[in-house]
Amino acid sequence: MRYFTIPELTRSATARRLGINNTPPPSAIEALNRLVDNVLDPLREAWGGPIRVNSGFRCPALNKAVGGTPTSQHQYGEAADITVGSRSGNRRLLALIKRLDLPVDQCIDEKGCRWIHVSHRTGRNRRMYMKF
Repeated sequence: MRYFTIPELTRSATARRLGINNTPPPSAIEALNRLVDNVLDPLREAWGGPIRVNSGFRCPALNKAVGGTPTSQHQYGEAADITVGSRSGNRRLLALIKRLDLPVDQCIDEKGCRWIHVSHRTGRNRRMYMKF
């Protein structure tokens, strides 16, 4: 972990506001480390500037509170929603993810590149690219 931290990947204003304990279990911390090592740090290195995490690990209660899907990879520490601060920048970031051929399980352009969802899991990553 060079550019990202576990506190950054678990921080949630919604959890604070609702009093939800969003402390990840050890298995989620291990998954977050793999996500950072395999996707986020290489992406940040290639990008050459800050990448902000909007949402990383979400415990099931937090995932439900924010309207996440019941099967969300966020619940396992396998996903993060990221941004560089603008839709145009996020479009360039998405293009960079594809060009680097990072081992993503899913890479989702969320709402016209308001943010990008990236995930990584143990084993085979599907390298699925989608828009929502």
